[in-house]
Amino acid sequence: MAKILTITNQKGGVGKTTTCVNLAASLAATKKRVLMIDMDPQGNATMGSGVDKHHLKNSVYEVLTGDASIEESIISDSPAGYDLVGSNGDLTAAEVELLQMPRREFRMKMALATVKENYDFVLIDNPPSLNLLTVNALAASSGVIIPMQCEYYALEGISALIGTVNKINKRLNPSLKIEGILRTMFDPRMSLTKDVSNHLVEYFGDQVYRTVIPRNVRLAEAPSHGLPALMYDKNSRGSVAYLALAGELIRKTDLVSEQAEIQEQEG
Repeated sequence: MAKILTITNQKGGVGKTTTCVNLAASLAATKKRVLMIDMDPQGNATMGSGVDKHHLKNSVYEVLTGDASIEESIISDSPAGYDLVGSNGDLTAAEVELLQMPRREFRMKMALATVKENYDFVLIDNPPSLNLLTVNALAASSGVIIPMQCEYYALEGISALIGTVNKINKRLNPSLKIEGILRTMFDPRMSLTKDVSNHLVEYFGDQVYRTVIPRNVRLAEAPSHGLPALMYDKNSRGSVAYLALAGELIRKTDLVSEQAEIQEQEG
């Protein structure tokens, strides 16, 4: 069964979409079965996966409103190497329509129930705000990956986000937890970056990924070519970093599974 992970931060410009696209591509490169879901009406993750958001037969909008099943909406031949449910501006209207629907917070969870057995990982990209789309993603997920820059306001912002995750855990999804905190756009030459990074590790310990994502020109250029960095320049520092992150995520997932099996046998 798939490990479903939401990639989110209420602050914009921290590398959410970059992380979602490049982590999905890196996991797929290790032969994992990956589905990426673009829950952002801007559709940047869709375009960054090499799929034209303006020519989607079905999108996340149709999935959430029930106009199409998720099976009918999955693009299984994306150039990026993973399966995709794309998004575009139509998704903006879904927020209003969802308000009138039963179990409005669980529409994505219900949709994924029919396909999650087909994947090892499902990654969900989100808009930089806490709205009904993000709540749907959080209600459907078992973990949250938080990309963040090591800058002055980051610690305050991450505290607010963790508070939101805890509320969702209590009210909608008791399985939801922080999967990991990812330091993005990392520049070790800046003393502020190192200070904030040290504070993160001090406060959050093992929840902070060992892998850091550097500032990298190739990561910034890749979306304009409709490709993950791994396919644009596999030897770039950004590509190597996301491959390392995928390895770290896989090892952590396997370890948790092994521990759960041991507990089940002992129980």
